[in-house]
Amino acid sequence: MKFVIIDTYYQGFLNNFWNKNKDFRTKKYKQIKKKLLDACFGTSDFYSYNLKKIGHKAVDLIVNDEILQYKWAKENGIKVSQTNLFSKLQSLPYIHKFIGRPDWVQKVALEQIKKENVDIIYIQDLSILNPDTLRQAKRYCKLLVGQIACPLSAKVNLKEFDLIITSFPHYVDKFKKMGINSEYLPLAFESRILKKIKSVNKKYDLTFVGGISPSHVKGTKMLNFIANKLRLDVWGYGKELLPHSSKLYRYHHGQAWAMEMYQKIAESKITINRHIDVAENYANNMRLFEATGMGALLITDKKKNLSSLFKVNKEIVEYDSNKELFDKINYYLSHDKEREEIAKNGQSRTLKDHTYNIRMKELVKIISGYV
Repeated sequence: MKFVIIDTYYQGFLNNFWNKNKDFRTKKYKQIKKKLLDACFGTSDFYSYNLKKIGHKAVDLIVNDEILQYKWAKENGIKVSQTNLFSKLQSLPYIHKFIGRPDWVQKVALEQIKKENVDIIYIQDLSILNPDTLRQAKRYCKLLVGQIACPLSAKVNLKEFDLIITSFPHYVDKFKKMGINSEYLPLAFESRILKKIKSVNKKYDLTFVGGISPSHVKGTKMLNFIANKLRLDVWGYGKELLPHSSKLYRYHHGQAWAMEMYQKIAESKITINRHIDVAENYANNMRLFEATGMGALLITDKKKNLSSLFKVNKEIVEYDSNKELFDKINYYLSHDKEREEIAKNGQSRTLKDHTYNIRMKELVKIISGYV
């Protein structure tokens, strides 16, 4: 089968990327896309690379990068109107939920789909293509698949999708009750990252790498609790939402994207995890696999399906309250051998059972039942 993987990147990462790579604005589309994928942001080329390894064809499209997409349009003779204030607003987080996505995103992505002659269109961001674009895209594939691992936007036209893959177990029944085909597929880790990382010195006792937003109310309270008692080094978006007088703000180093993020996790003795509020009682986020994959001891919030992914207290550690988290952090910081053993076991489990190579085999099996 041939897949087109349609992805979007956080605007914060794109701004950072282009500030550091201004000379790449003059490069050709393929060179720019390779540079972006090599940065290893999000799921990068993890889907396409591993689909190819198991005998399929796959193409990556990063459809919300204005510089990249306008470059493709120019090289392929596609006329696209210049961006304006409204289209800029449509590219901002949260705002697009109310006013839709930019027209240039729709036009260029659809033209790219037409040229690829694909079997499967796999969309990582359910809201990036407007309903009319989705309906047109379905003419050029056998199956239109969406994936979600975040809060569900009310504006998303779910019924345009033939199948929705989700890493939220409780979303599967929710979609099926709406008459939409849905299957569960956990997230994963890309083992190639380990070959790209610099030599590791465990210089951080305790870290948190992740976003702070209105969707993480419970988790932010936990981070504040820990920061008031222990040194907690934090990286991610959302620092501006924190009170400047808080210790959490003081310990927050700002954004860390892609390989820098992986490096910070690798340099951590312990990294803590919390789930987005919409996850309810289910373990589901990238940090589960990024942290274990990079060899840090993961201490994560207790979830009902966690034991199906890792052996608790053997491969990862869980907590059920802020006090329990505080106590376990102190315990494992003072018991090096136990901490290192669990971290090693967690990494081994992730590399054995939770890689993108394994997930792509599972994905192909799922999709084969719908084509």
